Amino acid sequence: MELFVTTAIFLSAGLFMGWSLGANDAANIFGTAVGTRMIKFRTAAIICSIFVIIGAVVGGTGTSNTLGELGSINAIAGAFAVSASAAFTVMVMTKRGLPVSTSQAIVGAIIGWNIFASLETETTAVFKIVQTWVFTPILAAIFAFGLYWIVKFLIEHTSVHVVKMDKYTRYGLLIAGAFGAYSLGANNIANVMGVFLQVSPFNDLQIGSMTFTGVQQLFLLGGIAIAVGVITFSKKVMLTVGDSIFKLSPISAFVVVLATSLVLFVFSSEGLYNFLTSRNLPAFPLVPVSQSQAVVGAIIGIGIAKGGRNIHLEKLGRIAFGWVLTPLISIVITWVALNVLQNVFLQNVIN
Repeated sequence: MELFVTTAIFLSAGLFMGWSLGANDAANIFGTAVGTRMIKFRTAAIICSIFVIIGAVVGGTGTSNTLGELGSINAIAGAFAVSASAAFTVMVMTKRGLPVSTSQAIVGAIIGWNIFASLETETTAVFKIVQTWVFTPILAAIFAFGLYWIVKFLIEHTSVHVVKMDKYTRYGLLIAGAFGAYSLGANNIANVMGVFLQVSPFNDLQIGSMTFTGVQQLFLLGGIAIAVGVITFSKKVMLTVGDSIFKLSPISAFVVVLATSLVLFVFSSEGLYNFLTSRNLPAFPLVPVSQSQAVVGAIIGIGIAKGGRNIHLEKLGRIAFGWVLTPLISIVITWVALNVLQNVFLQNVIN
C-alpha cells in the first residue's frame, strides 16, 4: 500500500504535465476554429479530448525513444522532478496567455537533470530536437500556404451555396481537428509520460487475445490528463492563437488546422517513417514537436498568402520570446527541484 501511494504521488507530476499540455498545446488544435466562432468551445474540447486519448494509447510510442536518447532518467523521484518542473514552466507561461511548447519545457528539464547528475547531454539528440523547433513553424507555414491556394482554387471553381459552404467548413474543421488531436496525442504523449518509461510501475495486462502493455497504460493516464487540461483551462490560449496573431476567416481556420495536423502527423507516424526509410528516402525524425509552434507557423503561412498586411508582429515577437525562454527556465527549475528532493526530502533522484 505504501509503495502504491508513493508511486501515485510521483506519477502525479506526469498527470500535471498532461494537464498543462491540454491547457496549452492541445487547445491550439481547435484554437482557430473557436476563435472564428465556427465551433463552440465545448464541442471542440470534447472531440479534442477523445481523439488525443486514442492517439496517445494507439500511436504514442514512436517519439519516446528520442527523449530517451537525450537522457534516460532511472529513478522515479528524478522523473517526478523533471516532469513537475516542465509542467510548472508551462503553467507559468500559460497563465501569461502564451502558447509555449511543452516539448521545449521537457527537453529543458531533461537537460537540467543531466546537469544535476553530471551526465553528458547527447549533442546529436539535442541537435535533432532543436532542428525540429526551427523547422516545425516553417513546414507548417509552407503547408498552410499551399493548402490555402488549393482550397481557394476549389472554391472559386465550384458553385456551392454560401449556407452549404458554411456547413462544409464546420465539418472540415471538426474532421481536421480530430485528426490533429490524434496526431498530437501520438506525438506529444512522450512529453507527458516519456520520462517515466524506465521506472513505470505498470505490468502488461492480457485482455482476451489482446495485450494492454504497461506503456499503453501509462500513456492512457497521460491522455486522460491532457483531456482534463483541454476541458478545464484551454479557452484563453485558444482565443490567443485563434484571434490575436492574424484575423482568420472560417476557410483560413480550416487550412490552419489541417496544416498543423499534417505537421504533427509527419513527426509522429512510425508507418510513414518506416515506409520512407525502407526505400532509402529521407524521413522526418520521430520527435515530439511543438503544436503551438506549428499552429503559429500555419497562421503566418496564411497571412503571407493573403499579402502579410495584417500579421500582428508585436504579438508574434512576444510568442517567440516565450519559446526561447521556456527551455532555459525549465533547466533552472529542474536543477533546483532535484536539489530540494535529494537534500531536503532525502529522495534518491538518481540510481
